[in-house]
Amino acid sequence: MRSLPLTLVARLLPVAVLAAAGVAMTTTADSNAHPKPSATSPHPSATATAPSGPTSAPTSDGRGTGTAAPRYPEPPAKPCDTFPASTVKDLVPAAATAGTRLKTSDATHRSGCSWHALSGFDYRWLDVTYDVSDSAAARARSAQGSGPSTTVPGIGDQVSVSMNVTTDDQQRIREAVVVAREANAVVTVTYNGGDFETHEAAGADEIRQGAITAAKTALAALDG
Repeated sequence: MRSLPLTLVARLLPVAVLAAAGVAMTTTADSNAHPKPSATSPHPSATATAPSGPTSAPTSDGRGTGTAAPRYPEPPAKPCDTFPASTVKDLVPAAATAGTRLKTSDATHRSGCSWHALSGFDYRWLDVTYDVSDSAAARARSAQGSGPSTTVPGIGDQVSVSMNVTTDDQQRIREAVVVAREANAVVTVTYNGGDFETHEAAGADEIRQGAITAAKTALAALDG
């Protein structure tokens, strides 16, 4: 059996650093496990400053301002519990179904969870973040114009899917990012993978459909 490439060893260290929806979020340990995004990646810079909440109360559908309470007052308190074990196993074989809770500087408005694992030489990474605020909805509306993306009918009020392939030390990684909005809540899903024996990226259909499945699951969890 071939030995693991050095890039894989680096990615499998116990922590990852994520930047989703303009908000810096990290796992509870310290590592660089997340594959590097390309220059066209839809992720904003981790150093960007995101508003912590709405300046005025959104309407019940999250599309304007007014006196009505927001549809979603807060993100899931236990984001790792929002994904059934069967879904985690389908998307990230060999991963611990409990996931790793992502840290955030504003738990009132943001939460998230991450799963990653190597099954043989087949690597998969999944992270899901929830951002609940009127400002999150505004960022989601502007995100569709930030890079190449496609839309998916029937998911939330608004959704975009971006795809890219990166190469690091001859290893190709295919990544899909789904940004989906439902009322005043925004779900951002990052799903990627590659084969560390052949150095090929995971299939486009698998990664795209996996990210969409994760987005649907995350949106459904908003309503309990």
